[in-house]
Amino acid sequence: MPKTSLSIDEAGRATLSAQGFGRRRGAVDGQQQAAEGGKNSKAVFASENRISARHLTSVLKRIGLIQIDSVNVLVRAHYFPLFSRLGCYPQQLIDAACYVPGKRKLFEYWGHEACMIPLELHPCLRWRMEAARNYVGTWQNVARAAKTRPDFVEEVFAIVKQYGPLGAGDVENHLKECHLNAPRVGGSAGWWGWSEFKLALEWLFWCGRITTASRRHFERLYDVTERVIPQEILSIPTPSIEEAHRKLLSVAGRALGVASEAELRDYFRLSTDAVRPRIPELTEAGELIPIDVAGSKFYIHREAKIPRQIDCQALISPFDPLLWDRKRTQRIFGFRYRIEIYTPAHKREHGYYVLPFLLGQRFVARVDLRADRKRKVLQVLAAYTEPDINRASTVEALRNELNQLAAWLGLEGIEYFRTGNLFTGSR
Repeated sequence: MPKTSLSIDEAGRATLSAQGFGRRRGAVDGQQQAAEGGKNSKAVFASENRISARHLTSVLKRIGLIQIDSVNVLVRAHYFPLFSRLGCYPQQLIDAACYVPGKRKLFEYWGHEACMIPLELHPCLRWRMEAARNYVGTWQNVARAAKTRPDFVEEVFAIVKQYGPLGAGDVENHLKECHLNAPRVGGSAGWWGWSEFKLALEWLFWCGRITTASRRHFERLYDVTERVIPQEILSIPTPSIEEAHRKLLSVAGRALGVASEAELRDYFRLSTDAVRPRIPELTEAGELIPIDVAGSKFYIHREAKIPRQIDCQALISPFDPLLWDRKRTQRIFGFRYRIEIYTPAHKREHGYYVLPFLLGQRFVARVDLRADRKRKVLQVLAAYTEPDINRASTVEALRNELNQLAAWLGLEGIEYFRTGNLFTGSR
């Protein structure tokens, strides 16, 4: 008889299994790495060579999308989820999958936030693009700029169509060369210092008329969608909004394993009104199965597994899908996590770029990390243990994981600071 309820521990194991943890490959041997102080580059490259685009596809099938973020004190956010799940791997796998024609498996768009998303989900997000064309669902600053100056937006689109791929500065230069009445750059017109050019490009991006062809030092280079997204994807008929929402909810359900209605909705930032009618349809189809978790109504995906135990060892990026919903993280894993990047330094509790450390099926520690690329050193600025954990095994496992991380990032040593209660000295 199918289970009608789960314990919190079972929900946690189902979540980790659904997210692709416990199957880690490609790690450098920890004892050898530690003995060589993080310089075992040959072992790193050998392990990287065993991880291919097939492994990337496998992870993406599980988690559904990868968030992009500009913070680069350690490594760009979109590279880290694969490291957490696979260990040392060549970062160019993701670059190729998103930006190289002929190898493209991902495209950039708004999923949870700005994300890399599998191409096959492009048709399921066209409703969001269509809504943006009606100035709905976008940032107000972007919509207002587009609505105020539609002729200028079309001029920007024409420049991209003629000369793309282009960055915002390139568009500005081309418009000036064309002797058009280009608006003033920057100042109060932009958001985060964005110029009118950038605002117009972002609205066109949100509408799906242009997309990211590649990046130049992380700056988006835009081109018309027809030159970036493969024709076999563009030719897929656009599903109804209802069908698209069912598909996105199903992807979210598979990625989360066990989730509440709100958690399913949040994965692709769907509205409550859009989701509520779709859940009963998915339960009737057997895609989602209602289940009780500690007295609360959840849904378990039909493909979800609940392993009796799960053996994880991973540092988790603040932008990993496992941590997107902070309330869920606290409810399922008993782990309170807050990102403190935007918190004034004197008010931070644990540090600037803090990564939780997952061991077994628990978050056992958290570390504030920074890559000092000039000195080729991984800096452990602070490290804190969680309550009621085995400190000795946590220290050993975390040191091993930090050695792996340093080697993967091409750093030659690790510098431990005295902040926190986990590491008491430098080494």
